[in-house]
Amino acid sequence: MNKIYVGIGVLAVVVLGIFLVNNKSDKPQQAEVKKPAVTIMGAGSTFAAPLYSQLGSEIKKSDNVTINYQPVGSGAGITQFIANTVSFGGTDVALKDTEVEQARAHGEPLNLPVAFGAITISYNLPGVKSGLKLDGLTIANIYLGNITNWSDDAIKSLNPSVNLPDLAITPVYRSDSSGTTSQFTSYLKGQSADWAEQIGSDKTVKWPTGTGSKGNDGVAATTSQTEGAIGYVELAYALQNKFTVASVKNKDGQFVSPSLDSTSKAGENIPNLPSDLRFNSIDSPSKGAYPIASPTFIVAYADPCSAGSVKNAEQAAGLQTWLSFILGSGQESMKKLEYAPLSKSLLTKAQDKVAAMTCNGKAISPKS
Repeated sequence: MNKIYVGIGVLAVVVLGIFLVNNKSDKPQQAEVKKPAVTIMGAGSTFAAPLYSQLGSEIKKSDNVTINYQPVGSGAGITQFIANTVSFGGTDVALKDTEVEQARAHGEPLNLPVAFGAITISYNLPGVKSGLKLDGLTIANIYLGNITNWSDDAIKSLNPSVNLPDLAITPVYRSDSSGTTSQFTSYLKGQSADWAEQIGSDKTVKWPTGTGSKGNDGVAATTSQTEGAIGYVELAYALQNKFTVASVKNKDGQFVSPSLDSTSKAGENIPNLPSDLRFNSIDSPSKGAYPIASPTFIVAYADPCSAGSVKNAEQAAGLQTWLSFILGSGQESMKKLEYAPLSKSLLTKAQDKVAAMTCNGKAISPKS
């Protein structure tokens, strides 16, 4: 009798084992599939570098895309993009007509706004807090060398209640090819006939006076280390370094301090927005807008495979994933990183261009 019970017990265990094996095979556990690794090379704007660094960390975790971005300045970034040594360029000024034609030797370039930034007028004046009032003509005359002391009547007349020191002004400017310089000089060109005639606007100009430093971080460092200095620095750098910054007179005659809110307003209601999204928002007519605010762009090819800016379809998918990420969930991170996100209408136009990207004429397969 005991032998019978043992036999039944063994049989039960065998049957149960078969059932468990079959049941396990019917409902296999889902193994985590790691997405194939892709590295995307980019170079350009120093202003956008902190943004791309943070978003690059996020997309590496979510999509296994590594962003290798070199903050060499907008001018160098455009040069590398046109030379096809990077898959995308970062620039704080839209491509010029001549640059578009150069890029078309490879393929059709996309000019994609990704965020807005303000160019602050930062100063190092002992005892003077943020909010010093300056207008465009006064700033131009400082950089022309016509105003050389902080006690000048032109500055006093704008700030009658401020105790301005008898201190020499040291203008600080970008020594490298810079989209920030292009936007800053574009603003001065519109404010001063002398500036327009003598200097003009570009990524590099012949500065009449002052001290040159490389990159936003270089201008920031020189300004903070030099008493009496004045420099033009992107808002993100000014906020992160707690700089004293000027309130600048806008088109409505208001003195507006640079902030994420006043920068965002510069991106609203852009007049005569071109279909290729190459625009300038300097001296925006929008109410409450900070006058020296502009977008930062990514330039990439509509068909990166045929243009030769990527090696294969996987890289093309990685590039499109990166651009979609910046113009998608990346917009939610902008304000935390001291950048102003795009307006809804502008964002939609940029997203449509990314969605239409191809690889050798065919739709890009989603990275998976």
